[in-house]
Amino acid sequence: MIEAKSLCKSYGFFKAVDNLSFTVEAGQVLGFLGPNGAGKSTTMKMLTGFLAPTSGTALVNGIDVVENSVAARKNIGYLPEGAPSYGEMTVQQFLTFVARARLIDKKDIVPSVERAITKLNLNEVKHQAIDTLSKGFKRRVGLAQAIIHDPQILILDEPTDGLDPNQKREVRGLIRAMAKDKIIIISTHILEEVAAVCNRVMIIANGKLLADDSPQGLIARSRYHNAVSLVVEAPEKVASALGELPQVGKVEISEGELTLFPTSETGLLEAVTSAIRQNQWQVSALRLEAGRLDEVFHSITHAEASA
Repeated sequence: MIEAKSLCKSYGFFKAVDNLSFTVEAGQVLGFLGPNGAGKSTTMKMLTGFLAPTSGTALVNGIDVVENSVAARKNIGYLPEGAPSYGEMTVQQFLTFVARARLIDKKDIVPSVERAITKLNLNEVKHQAIDTLSKGFKRRVGLAQAIIHDPQILILDEPTDGLDPNQKREVRGLIRAMAKDKIIIISTHILEEVAAVCNRVMIIANGKLLADDSPQGLIARSRYHNAVSLVVEAPEKVASALGELPQVGKVEISEGELTLFPTSETGLLEAVTSAIRQNQWQVSALRLEAGRLDEVFHSITHAEASA
């Protein structure tokens, strides 16, 4: 378990993190979302003992990261922003060095290194110097060092930054596979990543916690949740007719597409499809909207910025 207790980090008069408190338990993949400068990376650095809080603390499996930082860090695998490493080392040399630094038993070092190399698909570059690798491979090396000691807790700052779509898919699959019995905290600005791997999301801005929910719960806050969108001939005429339905609260037209916003949770799609059949309108596209995470994110963070 991770317990953050009133974490604060100030630089002079600037508060990078402002009184953050939360708990994360095994099996949770927590996504930190927030605009640039929101305090995501600073929070991660405090959780890992890399940065001392101005006030407050965090417990990692009951160990205080301020009072007993080394013991707490033994439970954590950390991928920091930029994935720093020793560029003159080969991938295999660097991971062997990390395994030794992590005090992995001598007999387990080679299998631990090979397992990490295999999981991150690094076999083809394991004898290359890290400085010669592409950004994507360097990111995978960073992930490999984070998992090499099979930690109970993974804290990953932008884990798929610089990866191509196939590599992102592989890393997300790896995260999902490891999530069953671990705590994983991910900082990301990629909204699709949150939906793909996280089962909990925290949105922070100006160092403050603004929302804490499941991805589905956040999407349900969207004004588009259960809305109906359609592309139809003569959209203005159809919009006028559909706007009379009691299930329709509002109609918007954008680039020839109608979006109908519901007055209640259910019944809108059925009412629209019935009206389409009765009027024999020529519809080329029709969909029920789940909601839009980007719109919720913008709404929450924009409200904080305007406050």
